Amino acid sequence: MSDATIWHNPNCSASRNALALLRERGVEPEIVLYLKNPPDRATLVATIRATGQPARALLREKEKLCSELELADASASEDALVDAMLTHPVLINRPVVITARGARLGRPLERVLEILP
Repeated sequence: MSDATIWHNPNCSASRNALALLRERGVEPEIVLYLKNPPDRATLVATIRATGQPARALLREKEKLCSELELADASASEDALVDAMLTHPVLINRPVVITARGARLGRPLERVLEILP
């Protein structure tokens, strides 16, 4: 079992950089290709809680679908954001790194260092 998990999109430079940072620090993470294997509700909610931030912090607001679903509106509830991310994993911002010390969105990349073992 790995000390870290990364929700990874290999087509994203930020995600590739986070993976490289983990490996430079001697951490070989479990790699979850979340677009192909999205988290279930319990995992997504637990990960959001582990970031210490609201669901909106993991929402990929630059994604066209976000505006199409009217999720950019601040009145969208936590449940609505979670539902949208579960239905459309492309709305989950990346990379997300999870360790026993918490979870962080790797934007900026240095945030990942806060939770490394």
